[in-house]
Amino acid sequence: MTELKLIGGYPEYMRRSIKLVEKTRPQRVGKLPVQMAPEEREEILNLYHPDYAPGGKRCIKIGPNKGDIAPNEVVHLLEAYPLIEPEEIDLSKIDYDVDILIIGGGLAGTSAALLANDSGVSAEKILLANKLRHGDSNSIMAQGGTQAADRPGDSPVIHYIDALGGGHFTNKSDVLRALVEDAPFAINWLEELGVIFDKDANGNFIELTGGGTSKRRMHACRDYTGMEELRILRDEFRNRNIFCLEFYPAIELLTEDEGKVSGALLWGLETGEYKVVRAKATILATGGFGRLHIRGFPTTNHYGATSDGVVLAYRAGAKLRDTDTVQYHPTGAAYPQQIIGLLLTEKLRTSGAQPVNKNGEAFVFPLEPRDVEAASFIRECYATDNGIITPTGMRGIWLDTPLIDVIHGKGRIENSFPAMVRMFKRFGIDMLKDPVLVFPTLHYQNGGVETDAQARTNVEGLFVAGEVSGGVHGKNRLMGNSTLDCLVFGRRAGMYAAEYVKSNKNKGELTLHHVKKYVDLLKEAGIDSKRRAPILLPEYRGKQVLARTIDIF
Repeated sequence: MTELKLIGGYPEYMRRSIKLVEKTRPQRVGKLPVQMAPEEREEILNLYHPDYAPGGKRCIKIGPNKGDIAPNEVVHLLEAYPLIEPEEIDLSKIDYDVDILIIGGGLAGTSAALLANDSGVSAEKILLANKLRHGDSNSIMAQGGTQAADRPGDSPVIHYIDALGGGHFTNKSDVLRALVEDAPFAINWLEELGVIFDKDANGNFIELTGGGTSKRRMHACRDYTGMEELRILRDEFRNRNIFCLEFYPAIELLTEDEGKVSGALLWGLETGEYKVVRAKATILATGGFGRLHIRGFPTTNHYGATSDGVVLAYRAGAKLRDTDTVQYHPTGAAYPQQIIGLLLTEKLRTSGAQPVNKNGEAFVFPLEPRDVEAASFIRECYATDNGIITPTGMRGIWLDTPLIDVIHGKGRIENSFPAMVRMFKRFGIDMLKDPVLVFPTLHYQNGGVETDAQARTNVEGLFVAGEVSGGVHGKNRLMGNSTLDCLVFGRRAGMYAAEYVKSNKNKGELTLHHVKKYVDLLKEAGIDSKRRAPILLPEYRGKQVLARTIDIF
């Protein structure tokens, strides 16, 4: 095969398309396509969003959500046998006996630990167990910002309406209300702890809009928002000497005879040892499912995002909701091959970067809700054939990033997006001068374990926070509500779990009876016994690769 000659990081044929983008740039400044009417949005979703393409979902055969629809990859895990034989596990030796066990070390889990401690649970009675290192999570990869209605002219009510519309009016009202009402307090909490938010010369927050939002309420730390927020929370966690057990994922929850969750069975990735943890309350904060690569899409998610929490909670009897929807972020990297799927924050579009096709035409309003924006990109690449095909067969459209400096003045891109500038420079691409190629990437688990506004599930003793939960975002999440979800419900889970343990004496014997019952259901349904879950880490041998061409359209 003849090696492609690269000019500034791009093959010559892509350079010809870039010339068209540059030619139309002056006439596009300040002139955007109009926003879609509600009926137009529904039409484009039905025609082009991956959730609506045939063949990607099936009914769940067993458990509390029997009959509900979910992606094949998720159902495959829900309808799987455990990694252990319950009768072979000795639960009589308890390795850790704590008041609160937190499973997951991102923003939600770390916030829960701090607020449980603030609410009266001593540090030595809190255990945080993480699959990888403390902080290895989707949280630390979050770029764009955290929403909070704290400006004149804005309010939690307006924030609520924005999120409700973005979620297609399917959000669970009590948890959504908690999200928007707690948002200003969460931002104030972070600032008091030391998070360095973007501010102007007078010390006021610099706040931006996001897709589907009507007000400027995005609090950012350049394009390192999640990393900065978690840096501060993790430092506070360590300063309080709360114990963290790293490289020990949970492989089953533990229950007492009446079904109450009373801890978890952990397994050491490095040691192969089991650890039995008894806890008066258990908080599940395990994150999402991006590494399942739903429908073959690349993903923005970290290596451990394999839907473990949903599997464990479901086996224990927890109800799920909104399992039928997946969020594909419109702007995942589509070139070069080494970074396909990695996130290019929505903040680029809020700052002025425009999506344009191979002819340099702006074909969609840049800040439609994420599902609508993603569907528009897919239409441009597959229906109108106005996308660019990369040397490896990936399709994409241009995100005209140089427009940001044209609109705001030289230096805005480097100041606001240093991480992305550096990411592309590694491959000889200068996003200050040239557009970058993007295509929707699997980003967020919209649904999950259903909770109430106190982060409680229908199973006693089990609390849930963060992306593993379902209800607050409905069928689609808006930008900046993910880190907020982790902060608000991580804090609430910690507070309400602390309140719960005051009256819970943990008198029962630890069991895996719920797992045995689930195995009986699997056998009755005729499920293949070779299928096992949780998978803990993704598989990339054989056909399972990080990036691939998308052929469902």
